[in-house]
Amino acid sequence: MFGWFVPVMPLPLAASVEAAATTPAAAPAWMMLAMTAVMAATYVGVAAERFHKTVAALAGALAAVVLGIAGGLIEYPAVYEFVAEELNLFGVIIGTGILVDVVGKSGLFHWIGMHVVRLTGGGATALFVAFCLMTFVFTSLLTIVPAMLIMSSLVVVICRALNYPMTPMMLAVAICANSGALATFASGLPNIMIGTAAEIPYVHFLMVSLPYAVISLVIAMVMMRGLFYTQLPWKQGQSERVLIRQHIETFNPSAMVSDRGVLIRGAVILLLTVLGFVFSGPLGVGMDFIALAGATAALLVGGRDVEAAINKVNWTVIMFFAALFVIIGCVKRTGALDAAAGGVLEAAGDDSAVLLSLLGGFSAVASSIVDNIPVAATLIPMVQNLTGQGVAAEPLWWTLILCCNLGGNGTPIGSISCVIALYALKREADVHISWTRFLSVGGLIMLVQVVGAIVYVQWMDARGLIPDL
Repeated sequence: MFGWFVPVMPLPLAASVEAAATTPAAAPAWMMLAMTAVMAATYVGVAAERFHKTVAALAGALAAVVLGIAGGLIEYPAVYEFVAEELNLFGVIIGTGILVDVVGKSGLFHWIGMHVVRLTGGGATALFVAFCLMTFVFTSLLTIVPAMLIMSSLVVVICRALNYPMTPMMLAVAICANSGALATFASGLPNIMIGTAAEIPYVHFLMVSLPYAVISLVIAMVMMRGLFYTQLPWKQGQSERVLIRQHIETFNPSAMVSDRGVLIRGAVILLLTVLGFVFSGPLGVGMDFIALAGATAALLVGGRDVEAAINKVNWTVIMFFAALFVIIGCVKRTGALDAAAGGVLEAAGDDSAVLLSLLGGFSAVASSIVDNIPVAATLIPMVQNLTGQGVAAEPLWWTLILCCNLGGNGTPIGSISCVIALYALKREADVHISWTRFLSVGGLIMLVQVVGAIVYVQWMDARGLIPDL
């Protein structure tokens, strides 16, 4: 964040100076252990899903603050500092949430989806490819939750109309969404969190993350083509394709469009907002400003019910983040993250490949078990500590971004896209996907994608293709 105010100072040096000036001495060992135990207990509560993850985070934050004050680690105003450091993240979440809701109500995304389906002719192979590509594009533009809500509803409608099995199509959508989440700065919350902390320009995502997002999409599509070989009619005769096409032609893409003018204006505002994200650096403004400007414009031209649109913002996620940042801030004050970073460096030695493998493997596995949001939030300060000890920052940040997102493919609870897809299957088709069955598809794909991501970052770094921060 201080790179905006000290443009002549290289970012890693500026970060090191700031850390040296503000990081207190390590707390006693008992405080480190106690605060780390609070954080671990919070993550267990999030993963166990016995109660809402926001409640688990708030309870953990309360315990951390009480422990920190009682043990003399922090004074209460420090709590506001922990949250204030991430206010720009909240601005992006609020702005994009309102924008997507207003534009979505115009029927734009269903209109696009139905036209794409008609262009495929309804063949199983073409439809499978179309669903995967649409999911990738929608996720990269809209973030994972609205994209999944749109795509899961389309899968249900189209598979029912054409009598296709819903399971392979829905799982394909869920897995490809995590590739789409890699595409841009604003595609996923881990990207926003890590990109904000590392001050990664939007255009750098297009140069580094987007190419591997496409590669990971191709990996997923090719592997699912083999894994679902017997579950979809991949080869269809000419007469069968003609009947399907005739049925597809009866679909009405404009059925969800209530106001064509609002649809067009919403599409223009969405496009301008994406361009604003790309050029926010040269414009000298933050991503949060662009997101809130886009949300305001959408409310002005298409927000017939302003309160309803604002209520669509995921306030529980914002509360979850605020509580999580308080916990991590308290843990950071103990010096536990410095010690962990030192341990990782000692384990890796001077081998950067080992360091990237440890970071990528851990972040992917942890993301598949807990959730990529708390994993990213925890590992961000650890990576900052590693870079402060002389390790090149860029490969670490990109490994964390790629592996946190792709780790969501590992288990049924690893990503919100998987949760939405499996819930839709249960509700609409009464199909239950067991952990064993999901691991045989998503877990295998995640393994290949994550190994590929680590190799990709090392290859990019060795050839000097990763832009400096």
